[in-house]
Amino acid sequence: MKSTIITLLLLIAGCTVTFAQCDKKLNLVTSKTEHLDGSGNLERTADEQTIIEINDKNISVNIENGKQTLTGTIKSNNCNWQTPFKEGKSVINTTLKDEDGNGEKDYVLTIEGKDGKVTLVAESPQSPDRKLRFVLDKFEEKK
Repeated sequence: MKSTIITLLLLIAGCTVTFAQCDKKLNLVTSKTEHLDGSGNLERTADEQTIIEINDKNISVNIENGKQTLTGTIKSNNCNWQTPFKEGKSVINTTLKDEDGNGEKDYVLTIEGKDGKVTLVAESPQSPDRKLRFVLDKFEEKK
């Protein structure tokens, strides 16, 4: 009986750590955007700062200090991080539009941490021949 209770407590503690970042306000910063074709091959690279802010319901993307701003509503967030902000994966389904409310497009954002490197890949079912990949300089809780 004691071993069952201890196992249950360890399982609960592990789940708490796994979901520790999933309900947080997040700040992602990158200095480079990689443009990929539909197969994931690199087409070109742009040196530009992009700041992505995510909370439980909304997302905003600010490219080059307001050169382009996108906002959206998060439809779903499948979040599983073994080590918060370092090892794990989140898959976010969202719809983004520009600051004028134009150009609404669905996106699947995949944030993945592996071997200490965190990347974000943005894909749109409406443009299956193009993807964006960001290697994150910062991935942290927004205070």
